[in-house]
Amino acid sequence: MLNLSNKSIAELIDPKGFDCECGKHHAVNIRYIKTGVGVIDCVPEMLQALGAKKPFVLCDQSTWKAAGEKVCGILEKANIPYVLHILPVDKPAPDEWALGNAIMRLDMSCDLILGVGSGVINDLCKEIAYKSGKVNAIVGTAPSMDGFASATSSMEAPMRMLWAGFGDMVAKYVAICEWRITHLITGEYYCEAVAELTRAALRKIMANADKLVQRDPEAVLAVADGLVLAGLSMAFAGCSRPASGLEHYFSHMWEMMALDRGQPYDLHGILVGVGTVLSMRLYQWIRTLKPDPEKMQAHAAAYNYEAWEKQVRRIFGKAADEIIRIENKEKKNDPQRLQKRIANIQQNWDTILKIIDEELPSYDELYAAMKATGMPVEPSDLDNISADDVITAYLGARDIRDKYLSCSMLWDMGLEMEAAEVIRSSLK
Repeated sequence: MLNLSNKSIAELIDPKGFDCECGKHHAVNIRYIKTGVGVIDCVPEMLQALGAKKPFVLCDQSTWKAAGEKVCGILEKANIPYVLHILPVDKPAPDEWALGNAIMRLDMSCDLILGVGSGVINDLCKEIAYKSGKVNAIVGTAPSMDGFASATSSMEAPMRMLWAGFGDMVAKYVAICEWRITHLITGEYYCEAVAELTRAALRKIMANADKLVQRDPEAVLAVADGLVLAGLSMAFAGCSRPASGLEHYFSHMWEMMALDRGQPYDLHGILVGVGTVLSMRLYQWIRTLKPDPEKMQAHAAAYNYEAWEKQVRRIFGKAADEIIRIENKEKKNDPQRLQKRIANIQQNWDTILKIIDEELPSYDELYAAMKATGMPVEPSDLDNISADDVITAYLGARDIRDKYLSCSMLWDMGLEMEAAEVIRSSLK
């Protein structure tokens, strides 16, 4: 079997790619990745590898101080011309204003979009590059999320961003578990080689977790490398499955709530970390269950589209029309599809429990490792998230898109509301 986990990052981005037993040819359109202490000095080398001669450098007020000024100094020393734009805000959001502000300053004589920053800057640069038809690259100032997959990295991150990166990585336990379970229940594509690549990154991170609070370089680099590998895993799989499960949907729901209310929200990885804790608690309960055929069939018979739509409108408000449009297209609640999933849950329950035991670590050990870093682990550690918001997020998670999650399985089993109460009773 193809073993991706024993390859270096440089080997993983080989343009020839890899033939795999899963039936896919795994390859990524990435030409340069380098992580480590001091690799910011490799920016000229990166530009040469990408064939770029004049970058458009984008950063915000914070990332300019963290690394942007140094990047520009390195470019000047190397006699590389560039155009610089610093967003006129300290903490920009990935919204139309920030995108428009950057695009309006884009000099079309530049041949590469070079971001200096983390999540928001990375997202903006990808969008600008797509719209302008240019190559993009990122000098990562914080290992706080898994969306780089094309980065040089200067490890100059505030502790909260390290927490975010750690939170986004521990999420992969749940993600891989749910990918395997979904493969059993729905027949969705699964690749063991990609899954093992993600697990290898997790093992390295957890081995260094106790040193993260001291900002130990080895621990920080483990998080950074893990996030890059998670991004490569998604690229190899052609989907977000290796990196995202129910825990991410708690985050997505809370972010949507905050935007709807006009409230600030925490870093994505911080929210995902808390979502991971909640998901792990739910899996502790799932381990005690046994499918009840009568209950499952009663739930299937009781399904009512109008009642479902009413709940969607209550949960999603202005976004409900898009959720309903997705369901009308994908038809995940279709009675025939539901019956197939119910049959597969019953037939494969012992295997599902085995997957949970194989993929998920001890809840107590993971919780202790996260707590030891000082990061938020409970919804009550976050601003503007109530117990009702946690339950609403859980109930809405399965409807954001047609992605099968543990909450989808529990809905199929007629246990959605019981699961919600399990989560509520676990809140501290």
